[in-house]
Amino acid sequence: MSITSNDKTSARSPGVNYQDLHERDSRPVPEVLRWQSGGWLGDEDIPVSRYTSREFHELEKEKMWKRVWQMACREEDIPEVGDTLVYEICEISLLVVRTSENEIKTYHNACLHRGRQLREYDGNAQELRCPFHGFCWNLDGSLKQVPCEWDFPHIEKDQWGLPEVKVATWGGFVFINLDPDCESFSSFLGDFGWHFEKWPLEKRYKSVHVARIFPCNWKIVQDAFSEAFHVVATHPQLLAAIGDANSQYDWKDNYSRAITPNGTPSPHIKWTPTEQEMFDAMSDRRLDEPPILTLADGATARSTAGDGGRATLKEVLGDKADEVSDAELSDSIYYTLFPNFHPWGAYNRICYRFRPYEDRHDMSVMECMYLEPYDESQPKPPAVPIHWLGVDDDWAEAPELGLLARVFNQDTFNLPKVQKGLKSMKKPGVTLANYQETKIRHFHTRLSEWIAKP
Repeated sequence: MSITSNDKTSARSPGVNYQDLHERDSRPVPEVLRWQSGGWLGDEDIPVSRYTSREFHELEKEKMWKRVWQMACREEDIPEVGDTLVYEICEISLLVVRTSENEIKTYHNACLHRGRQLREYDGNAQELRCPFHGFCWNLDGSLKQVPCEWDFPHIEKDQWGLPEVKVATWGGFVFINLDPDCESFSSFLGDFGWHFEKWPLEKRYKSVHVARIFPCNWKIVQDAFSEAFHVVATHPQLLAAIGDANSQYDWKDNYSRAITPNGTPSPHIKWTPTEQEMFDAMSDRRLDEPPILTLADGATARSTAGDGGRATLKEVLGDKADEVSDAELSDSIYYTLFPNFHPWGAYNRICYRFRPYEDRHDMSVMECMYLEPYDESQPKPPAVPIHWLGVDDDWAEAPELGLLARVFNQDTFNLPKVQKGLKSMKKPGVTLANYQETKIRHFHTRLSEWIAKP
């Protein structure tokens, strides 16, 4: 019997539907978690060449990276006038500068004399002076000084401002676009901001920032953090308390979302865990360790996680913390704003970014940030500097990640082997699930649209 398109889009796991869990919540669940969106995106294979080909990397660079809005940094990374941050994508180096209390500009990070990078490191500067010959610009990009000016009568000073790229801010993040004719950021963003109105990211500060280099294409790494389908094989220790195959996937315009319920068992397991066993799995308890908490009679893993989260949030939200639902404090709610920005929703601190490493099609950088709420009656805490890990480093070398480091190591074990396997694979395409890999499909659909633009 043939399968209709409708059948393809409606097939779901026989486990608990995510929306049904809301009826058991101890608090009202916000509308944004009841929102559902999507549709049929096709079932064609994704060409292997997208992950392995230098030619596709060049196409991606010219058609997407040089034209798309992309996150460069947090605003608190450059809090003071004169603070500068070097942002690099492929072979392009850009300089993000706080030019005044309320203005941020981004310049091509190159001296207009002989092309030397103006700055190689982040830091504060009151002028942008080239270390090679001393050509100098003001923070606003206007030309300040030409050494031996008598020898450059052909320089028209008012035409020698540093070339700028477009800048926008949202949620405490700075976004840039290299295309002077790009669509507006508000148009690109669409209604994505609505999803964070209850959990405004601008009212957070960056408490952790870890970056690790991978020996594989950036999309291989990003794909791995866009679905819960891999949990059953890669993270089996979580199955007692993660509804992996019960995850909900949504997409609209330039963004997508997955919600993986926690404190509910995976439909893959053949036994029924107790609420204590589910809580132990949620808290990453090892077999030789005692529980971090013994559940009270009648308590569930989800409500206990909710109670703990509300107690913590009370320090910054006050009595409003009592209104926060268990779902907001238990579930993994992970968004993607095309092409590579991955903030998590509700009160989860995680935010990811994925991109090529330097101008390599076979190496990449994964970044994990923690965005913490804080007492707004006090000054915003300073952002932590980035902690770099090399291609052979263990995530455990970043203890600030806590329990996530052990989970990341399990993911990391697979990813270089995906790159090697793709180079060996005779089949020309990667086959995706119709529903559980929707976020990956949505990304590649959008990527195809960018690549097809003239």
